[in-house]
This record gives sequence, C-alpha cells and structure tokens, in this order.
Amino acid sequence: MSDVVSLAAELLAVPSPSRDEGRAVEFVSRWLIARGWNVTLQEVSPGRSNVWASRRGGGVTLSTHLDTVPPYVPPRLDAERLYGRGACDAKGIAAAMLVAADRLAEAGEERVDLLFVVGEERGSDGARAANQLDATSRFLINGEPTESRLATGCKGAWRVTARTRGREAHSAYPELGASAILPMCELLPGLASLALPVDASLGATTVNVGVLKGGTEANIVPALCEAELLVRLVGDRAPVQAALEAWAGDRAELTYGSFIPPQRFHVVPGFETAPMAYTSDIPLLPRWGTPLLFGPGSIHVAHTPDEYIALDELRASVDIYERLVRSLLAS
Repeated sequence: MSDVVSLAAELLAVPSPSRDEGRAVEFVSRWLIARGWNVTLQEVSPGRSNVWASRRGGGVTLSTHLDTVPPYVPPRLDAERLYGRGACDAKGIAAAMLVAADRLAEAGEERVDLLFVVGEERGSDGARAANQLDATSRFLINGEPTESRLATGCKGAWRVTARTRGREAHSAYPELGASAILPMCELLPGLASLALPVDASLGATTVNVGVLKGGTEANIVPALCEAELLVRLVGDRAPVQAALEAWAGDRAELTYGSFIPPQRFHVVPGFETAPMAYTSDIPLLPRWGTPLLFGPGSIHVAHTPDEYIALDELRASVDIYERLVRSLLAS
C-alpha cells in the first residue's frame, strides 16, 4: 500500500459523497495509525470527521478533502490513467500526500502534518471546523488539481439567488395571473453582457446560472422562479454587486449567500506556477499557516463521468510534495 497508485485505487473504491464520508475517514485513519501516526478525529457531524495526523508538528501541513461530488463512479485502471470519482478531485491527491508524508517521516522528518477534511464540495463545513483545531504548522499545502503547478492565486466564489414573482392562476385563463418564469427567461441572457471586473493574473469575473427552479404544475401559472448563480470573483465584490443590481433592477430580487474571497498564494522558486479559476478551502484555514495550492490532475475532468488522473503525474506528485515540504522547512 506504499505504492501511490494502489493506495489511490483503494481510496476510490470507497464511496464518499459529501455528507457520507465516514467510510473514507475510517480507511485513511486506519492507514495512518498502522504506520505510527498520531491521529485525531474531529467530529463535524454524526458519522463524519476530519482527520488530523501528526508526529512532531511545527512545520508543514499537507491537506485536501475526502468527499466527492455524486454520483459514485467506481475505479478502473488502464496503462496510463486511473479513472473514478475523486481520481483527481481529490483522492489521488490524498494518496500522494499520504505516501509523501510517510516517506518524510520514515526519513526522520517529523515536522509534517496531514489534514483531511470532509464537506468541501458542499459548503466546506469540515474546513470551518478544522480551523478551530490547535494547528502548529507554519505552512499549509492545500491539494486541488492544479496540473502539477503551484497556484499563484485563485478566484473567489459568491452564491447569489435571483427571484422573479408572479401571480398564480389556472393555466386555461392565463390572463388572470402573471408568470414568474417568463421575466426570468428575459433577464438571464443579459448576464452575458455585464461589464464585470477583470484581473491581469486571475482573468475575468464569471457568472454561472447553475440551478433554475420555477412553478409547481404545468396547468398553473407560476408565481415564483429562482435562479441560483455562482460568481467567480477576481477582486472586490462591490462592483459585481452593483452590476448585478443594475441588471436585476425592479424586475428581480437578489439575495446573497456564501462568499469566499479571491486568494493570492505563496510560491517556491524552481516550481512551475499558474493562476487557478476555482476556489478551495484555503480561505477557511488561516490558522494552518501560509498557504500554497498544488496537486496533480486537471480540474477540467473533475466532476465528470470520465474523471481521471495520469499515472505518471500521480507518481511524480509524491516527489514534488516531498520537495515542497523540504523547501518550506528550510526557508
């Protein structure tokens, strides 16, 4: 099980969608305990825990998440790739971190911790809880699929809900009601033409219409329609809010939900770098040290039925994690 591909395949064989990560938590905990790590389980909700493994502490924490998006896709292996739900997001990364940290410990370097959280794909309740632990590390290397490049930064995320309202009536007499869906259909195309901030490094602010809900029955004029938006931020959210409110005007109500700001990350000379368009748990873990973001695999295949990680990249990432840890400890 010291082979990173075998370990990743074992992890992929354990379903762990967000809110049902218990079996993956048990698997990782047993692996660590068998190798002499001090393991702390922090319950996040019944049956779900973060895993914190340490030796001496005071150095670098390697961290990623154990949950995946649904539905479960079992692992399969060919000559070049390991496929399955979580292959790159982020169980392959977790396996690489486990093997790298264990190699460091076997070589006598005990200033490395491991933190595996739950819930990253649905609100990050695991990271929020983990930030209450008594972390001692100076650096945090968070794992997301960055194509084996150190991230210079990543976009923020902001959830916004737009609502249009109408008046219910029998669909045989639509003149007695007012559809809430039709004005939403007129509004949504205008999102594409909004003037939103652009950052020289992170790129453009984007808005995704992820969920659209309206009406109750085909024979009822709908009284409510909702569009759930996810804004990928590259800077301050004030100009984005102003643009959205001008877009909505008096035609839609806007409510604002969870917010994670854009981030700039520490980098290490000698490693390839690039900005990332997605966000991570890093903003929720400030107590764990100066943040870096690195992981094998591509976000372009994450959350897809054909999610995979290249075997050569997965194996190489173990060495890169070791090099990163040693470089940071020497700084």
